[in-house]
This record gives sequence, structure tokens and C-alpha cells, in this order.
Amino acid sequence: MSHSSDSVLFSTLGKGDSLHQEVLAAFPLCQVTEEDLIQNPLLCKLLATLSQHVDRTGLTQQLKKDLEKAEREVHTQRLGWLHVESVYRVLQEILRENRFTRNSSTPPEEEKFYSTLEQCMLVGQCSRLLNSSTDIIDDHSTVLALSVDRLRRQLPNEQEILKMKQRLPSELLRHLKKKTINILSYYQPDCENESEGLRNVKLSKLPVLLDSEQKKAKSLSEKNRENITLLQRQTHAYLSELLKCMKILQCLILDLRLKAQKELDRKKIEYFEAKCEIGLQKIRAEMLQVQLDTYTRDKIAAHKRITEKLNAELKSSEMEKQTVESKLASFEIYGKDFETLAEEYSRLQQEIATKSWALKEFTT
Repeated sequence: MSHSSDSVLFSTLGKGDSLHQEVLAAFPLCQVTEEDLIQNPLLCKLLATLSQHVDRTGLTQQLKKDLEKAEREVHTQRLGWLHVESVYRVLQEILRENRFTRNSSTPPEEEKFYSTLEQCMLVGQCSRLLNSSTDIIDDHSTVLALSVDRLRRQLPNEQEILKMKQRLPSELLRHLKKKTINILSYYQPDCENESEGLRNVKLSKLPVLLDSEQKKAKSLSEKNRENITLLQRQTHAYLSELLKCMKILQCLILDLRLKAQKELDRKKIEYFEAKCEIGLQKIRAEMLQVQLDTYTRDKIAAHKRITEKLNAELKSSEMEKQTVESKLASFEIYGKDFETLAEEYSRLQQEIATKSWALKEFTT
């Protein structure tokens, strides 16, 4: 049964290289190469089975649904917070602009509006910080012994707050329109010289333009992430191939270096042999030149004959020496007694030679 299901699975996914490519595409974050799948068919089979139950990020279908639901809830909460935070920051920008542009000619109503707005925002900010601090401290005690009711006493009177609230939407609309015109001028600088109606039409199309730009940036970011994953995989494959090439190159270098070294050593030996031969020829030439400068040709010939005669006598003496040494070696076999007889014989020979010389002298 499992064999038939596996065959159906492989038939739906593909065979051979197509199966490997689909498995790699199903798990882009997994550092697995096609060579690994070829060498480990069981791993390829396991990944192909898992690809039917998980997505590209490794999440199951149920977990992906729960994650999408949590993301929607977080998105809703984030939109609410962004709405409040954006309004708060716009109000801060309005107050900063008024603070920098305020002068002595400002009408009292303007000053009253902005002072009321600033005071209300300051009290609201302090109340929010106080609420966040009292959530952490159990006894609701603070360093300055402040409370929300005590802070609300610092608000202006209700009539001033009511006037400020009535005027606030128009101020927000004016400031937001100014910001949108600045954004539109950034994307389309030519709109500054256009009419008010045409500018309003372009402002109505600005959210669509910004949305398309955001989608384009998101798609480029996703494509960049995929390119990074592909680049990492290609880098891994490139490095592995580079290591193989380096090993082959190392073997070739060692082989060629040994052959080249052997040939180089042979050339060096031939060179040094030729150099030595030249040196010997020079020495012989110098010796002949010294002889020619020192002696005449007759003297050189006489010296050669004398040298030949001496060499012959030297050879005969060496032969005689070898003969005597061989005889002595044969005599040494007899030991110390024979050495005493040899000394006595030598002494007698010397006496005979002396007496023969004396007899010869007397007879002459």
C-alpha cells in the first residue's frame, strides 16, 4: 500500500531531475544541493513527502492558518494604534510649527487655541504615563504622589476645550493636506505649477500611487530575498567545485613540478660537468704555459724522461713493497718466536755485511 502511494506521489511530483528541482523549490531555506538528493534518494523521498504537508517556510497547513489569524488580529490592533499615534504625531507637528512661527502679531484666538491644545496634550501624555506606571506598581503609589484626577485639574475650562475641539478637525485637515501636497511634490515635482483642481485630482490618486509603490517595494524585497537564497546556494556549489578544481590543480602542479625538477637537475649536472671540464682544461693550459715560460723544450723533454723513469722505479718499488709485505704477513703467522729468530737473522746479516766490508778493505 505504501509502495503504491509513494509511486503516486513521485508520479505527481516528477521524476529524475524534475523531482530534485521541485524538492529544492519546495524547501528554499534548506541548505541541500541536487547532488545531496542524488546521493541520498531516501532523503529526497522524505522531502518530497513533507512538501505535501508543509509550505515553503516549513509550516503546516493548520499552523499556517493559526498564524494568518494571529497576523490579522495583530494587524487590526496595529491599525488602531497607528491611527491614534499618527493623530498624536500630527498634533505635535502642528504645535512645533506654531511654536517656531509664533510672533507678536499672532491673534489672541490663535494663541488660546494652541495653548489649550498643548495643555490638553501634555495632561493626556502624563496621564498615559501615569496609567502605565500604576499598572506595574501594585500599591498605585508614585514618586510625586500624582493621580489621574489631580492631573485633570490642570486642564483648561470646558468652554475653551470645546472651542479647541470644534476647530481641531479643520486644523488637522489643513496640516494633512499640506503634508500630502509635499509627498505629491516629491513624486511629481511638476504639480507645484498646476492648478488647484488638477492637484486635488492627483491627491485623490495619491493613495493608489503609494500603495503601488509599497507593493513594488515589497515584491522587490521578496525577490531580493529569493536572490539571496539562490546566491547562497550557488556560492556553496561554486565553492565546492572550486575546491575540487584546486585539488586537481594541486595534483597537476606537484606532478609537473617533479618532472620539471628532474629535468632541471639533469641540466644542472650537465652544466656543472661542462664547467668542471673547462676548469680542468684551463688548469692544464696554465700548467703547460708555466712550463713553457720556465723551461726550454729540451729541458721539458728531459724532465719528462726523468719523470717516466722515476714513475717506473716507483712502480717497481711499490711492487717490491707489496711482495715484502706479503712475505711479512706470511711470516707473522709463526708468532713471536719467529720474530726473535728474524731479529737474530737480521743482526747476523748485518755482522756478515760489516765483516765482509772489513775483509774487503784489508785485502785492498
